[in-house]
Amino acid sequence: MTAQHRDRVAPLEAAEKDHGPRPFSLPLPFPSNVMALPSADRREKLRILEALLFAAREPLDQAALAQHFAANENVVTLLEELQGLYAGRGVNLVRVAGKWAFHTSEDLAFLLERQSVEQRRLSRAALETLAIIAYHQPVTRAEIEEIRGVSTSKGTLDVLLETGWIKLRGRRRAPGRPVTYGTTESFLTHFSFDSIQDLPGLSELKGAGLLDSTLPPGFTMPNPDDAPDLREDEEPLEDEPAYSEEEGDVSEPEDGERHD
Repeated sequence: MTAQHRDRVAPLEAAEKDHGPRPFSLPLPFPSNVMALPSADRREKLRILEALLFAAREPLDQAALAQHFAANENVVTLLEELQGLYAGRGVNLVRVAGKWAFHTSEDLAFLLERQSVEQRRLSRAALETLAIIAYHQPVTRAEIEEIRGVSTSKGTLDVLLETGWIKLRGRRRAPGRPVTYGTTESFLTHFSFDSIQDLPGLSELKGAGLLDSTLPPGFTMPNPDDAPDLREDEEPLEDEPAYSEEEGDVSEPEDGERHD
């Protein structure tokens, strides 16, 4: 060690003898990745969310998850942070139908094809009917037929009811009091929609080639709304004959009047 180095080191050694070794400290400001590291308390909260969602048999909403935290805890922020931590992994945290769940990453779906159960394909008539119900709900069978331009069989509606993707909402305040149909939460979950407003719009349908590029002037898409509350032109189904899946229609009351 040169004399010059000894002159620089000597004051430091003397200071350590008087005050002890200097504590280790990181240079400020911290790197961005260090600043983003969650605290021990926050990590524990993320672990709780992770465990609850992993063990749940079905997606959980914010209210169910909030029961495990203090009243002032921002559960949405925690969920979004956990979602970011799982981004790019084999399992992703997703929000569907307003609820949260772990799903296999879409780009790895091919690995599970052998283990998946093949679903029965819907007919074109069923797909068209499902789309009309989703966009135009609440809608009656006669209104579906008017939009499609062809008659809709009871069997088509039966199939959609069996899948759990549509439901009987109520009855239209019109002659014959026809049944109105709407979509269910299972519909949103199956198609990975957070809400019914996530349905493709006009530009998206055109881009996918599902709509003719030369649409009539003034053509617009309906604004889908699956609010559970009945509309002014709807009546509840209470005190009505039960729906018969075998017959595919509402059973006739004793007075012989057909309600559909």
